[in-house]
Amino acid sequence: MDDIGSKLIGIGSYVPEFVLTNDMLEKMVETSDEWIVKRTGIRERRIAKGMHTWELGLAAARNALENAGIGADALDMIIVTTCSPDTFSPITASVLQEKLGAQCAAMDLNTCCSGFIYASDVADSFIRCGKAKTVMVVSAETLSRVTDFTDRGTCILLGDGAGAAIYTACEEEDTGFLASYLASDGSGAEYLYMEALPVEEDPFAAERPVDPKARFLKMAGAPVVRFTAWAVPKAIDEVLHRAGVDASEIDWVVPHQANLRILDVIAKKYNLPKEKIYVNLDHFGNTSSASIPLALDEMRCKGLLHAGQTIVCTGFGGGLTYGAFVLKL
Repeated sequence: MDDIGSKLIGIGSYVPEFVLTNDMLEKMVETSDEWIVKRTGIRERRIAKGMHTWELGLAAARNALENAGIGADALDMIIVTTCSPDTFSPITASVLQEKLGAQCAAMDLNTCCSGFIYASDVADSFIRCGKAKTVMVVSAETLSRVTDFTDRGTCILLGDGAGAAIYTACEEEDTGFLASYLASDGSGAEYLYMEALPVEEDPFAAERPVDPKARFLKMAGAPVVRFTAWAVPKAIDEVLHRAGVDASEIDWVVPHQANLRILDVIAKKYNLPKEKIYVNLDHFGNTSSASIPLALDEMRCKGLLHAGQTIVCTGFGGGLTYGAFVLKL
């Protein structure tokens, strides 16, 4: 088993049709297109109207299977990452397993915006130890359902979408998943959070009022930016060391699409031209765990991905969690 690794064989994505522009947000909260673009780089984002999270994920999964040229019967496991599921039970992965007609294990994983990084590492681990041959990771988010559209600090950032990736076993040297690094700093949990089941004073009370805004995402922007400023370089440094790859060998950095300022930090730290850091947050916003596979699929569709390229993917977000992996196409 020592010679078994995993490689990426398929990518897919899906975004809802409705586009929420900065001009539209100007009519909802005290903000402006100029203010949003200057501070975040975001111009528009997609919003799912009348759609379930699983529907977005299913569309992305089907696209990934088509790209890989395999059927759902080839899957040994489906891992779904989401912090905005339709239900706590059943899990979203089980819903997709049934909708796809797959006969395999299924699990949900929630590490917020780092979800795709964590799930890809889990997929690689199952493949390397021989417990699975082909694993699909689906990252799907309907963040509009946890967005307070009266809070200009968060509503300008978030969007809906889904991306999927399929990994399979390989024996080729210097190909596929080269290394990963996962980490968490729970001391910053209070800076980015949303309640699932609010604490109740009396669960036996005849009336059990719940704050309608309890489910909305809350964020302290400044501490989160400070966190990413050190966490992202740390994750990339560590994963490059583990992979034995020098920064000069990187063809693409595909980061979680959170804020253009954070992406500029990556470029300066590693002396990378901005053209090597893929950015699509200008038209999708922050789609949490879906942002990296969504970006990868857009790159595929544009013909930017080629065999032999070295790609670094890095995620960071609620938890506070962070991590990175190196992939050789």
